Amino acid sequence: MSGTIHRITHDTLAKLKAEYEHLTTVGRVEIARVIEAARLLGDLSENGDYHAAKDDQGKMESRIRQIDAIIRNHEIVERDETAQEVGHTSIVTLRYEGDDEDDTQDFFLGSIEEKPDGIPVVSPTSPLGEALLGKKAGDVVAYEAPSGELRVTIVAIR
Repeated sequence: MSGTIHRITHDTLAKLKAEYEHLTTVGRVEIARVIEAARLLGDLSENGDYHAAKDDQGKMESRIRQIDAIIRNHEIVERDETAQEVGHTSIVTLRYEGDDEDDTQDFFLGSIEEKPDGIPVVSPTSPLGEALLGKKAGDVVAYEAPSGELRVTIVAIR
């Protein structure tokens, strides 16, 4: 993960730094308290509270490492609501070949950390993401999916 460059906005970087700070301070103190309280309940081999707390601790430490990797290896991108071409942080409205004219779906092209509410994320390095980058509204794009080649029309970019 450390070699990957994460393209994120200033807002997302600030949000990640705040989450990192919270998890490495308050989060670690809270989980230590929960683990200690569970330890006091007795036999650790059959102590569900203890094992659940240790599992939560592992998940939290994993998230800390994930955020740290993003913060260390990021490139700032600006969201351009007026862009004429699909780029990082674009929201793209697509219609799959064979679908009705009004049967479209929005996708966010970028990092999962940037995900807008209610819009699925497409990684720029995925087959669909790579096919969309640099394209314009009206373009028909083909990409290789697990079920075979799919074609989509870019209806709108925002």
